[in-house]
Amino acid sequence: MKKEVNINWEQLGFGYIKTDFRYVSIWKNGKWDEGKLVEDNKISISEASTALHYGQQCFEGLKAYRTKEGHVQLFRPDQNAKRLNRSCKRLLMPEFPEERFIDACKQVIKANEAYVPPYGTGATLYLRPFEIGIGDNLGVKTAPEFMFCLFCSPVGPYFKGGMSPVNFVVTTEYDRAAPYGTGAAKVGGNYAGSLMPHSIAKARGFSDCIYLDPATHTKIEEVGAANFFGITHDNKFVTPKSPSILPSITKYSLMHIAEHYLNLEVEERDVFIDNLDEFKEAGACGTAAVISPIGGIEYEGKLHVFYSETEVGPITKKLYDTLYGIQLGNVEAPEGWIVKVDE
Repeated sequence: MKKEVNINWEQLGFGYIKTDFRYVSIWKNGKWDEGKLVEDNKISISEASTALHYGQQCFEGLKAYRTKEGHVQLFRPDQNAKRLNRSCKRLLMPEFPEERFIDACKQVIKANEAYVPPYGTGATLYLRPFEIGIGDNLGVKTAPEFMFCLFCSPVGPYFKGGMSPVNFVVTTEYDRAAPYGTGAAKVGGNYAGSLMPHSIAKARGFSDCIYLDPATHTKIEEVGAANFFGITHDNKFVTPKSPSILPSITKYSLMHIAEHYLNLEVEERDVFIDNLDEFKEAGACGTAAVISPIGGIEYEGKLHVFYSETEVGPITKKLYDTLYGIQLGNVEAPEGWIVKVDE
């Protein structure tokens, strides 16, 4: 008999729920072990681990979706594997093989299939892979051992009551990342540094803050923990280009959808903060929310409103519906984007 879990899927929030199994593999003496599923959601590491003192760690986030037919599928997990390995290379950590990454995802999903939310609830199974430096170490140097772990948790839709625009405020007092730093890597330090400006923005009634480029403070880089995009008045999909932006899998998927599904011209280029008038719609995109429509951006005391503060723009909605439809299996996906878990 299949296991059943007592979860109200329609009321599920975006938070941690302990599931039955997670995957763990240890790198030691120059190689990864075979890896295994374990039940314990606590990990034991040396107090001298580099992950604890020097921030030698990185992570990923992706989702598994239940289709209308009851199958379970992943959305572009190969891209998460590649991005994890780019982060690992930046921090002198051993890469985790791409095929093993995808296999670990499948193992964890199958072992926790009861936690994959039903189709139509708006809920999904969120997967969090991460790699950390462990072992006895005191000096500032790469760790002697590493741990790769992947756990999952069912999560509800990011938007309760449907997708609606939110407002953001530009921060000029804080930078998300340093020039030539780790902005393009998905490392914990980038997020730890964003907690204070996020808190300040929330206290002022905004959803989050918008970071400008750290060198000149003239160009939009990221929206909180998400990527920015705008729709120009002549229907171009525009998104910032910078070496310190995290390369969002959602963003690059939207760029493909904008061009090949919606027939929009796509530009990855500088987006100057004093030229917001060029956009009729704007949004933030990432794994958690897919798209957060931006109602307005406050900069130097003035709120610039795009399409509306209460209604989602038509192109933004088409982008969301198409991408989410692909993830759920309702819209035909480009080749290689979908990985079936139960095949």
